[in-house]
Amino acid sequence: MPVDHRQARALRVLLDPQNPPLALRLGLQPDIEVVRDLTARPAVALVEEVATAAALLAEDPECRVLVLTGSAHPGLPEAVLAAGAAGLVLRDGPVEDLADSIRRASMGETVIDPILG
Repeated sequence: MPVDHRQARALRVLLDPQNPPLALRLGLQPDIEVVRDLTARPAVALVEEVATAAALLAEDPECRVLVLTGSAHPGLPEAVLAAGAAGLVLRDGPVEDLADSIRRASMGETVIDPILG
């Protein structure tokens, strides 16, 4: 019986602003492809500003947006969700945790890192 060796379709992820070191680390995940802009139709976008989340969603309402942060701030999770983002994750955590959050967000889950919630 023939075996299909094709890789599963890659999950397209946009980084805004671009972050080459993070793009490299995410690109090492077998199912994640980092893209440069919205024309590549990313499933998930990682942004650093709540306002950027709202702007990206206005351009592509089907894209799931995760906001990256370095630490917890009072009211930030609520503000992120109110802007329409799919969640809030740590910027400097393990790449495996970030990749898992990306996968979960792409499946429609709301993702708030437990440290931030």
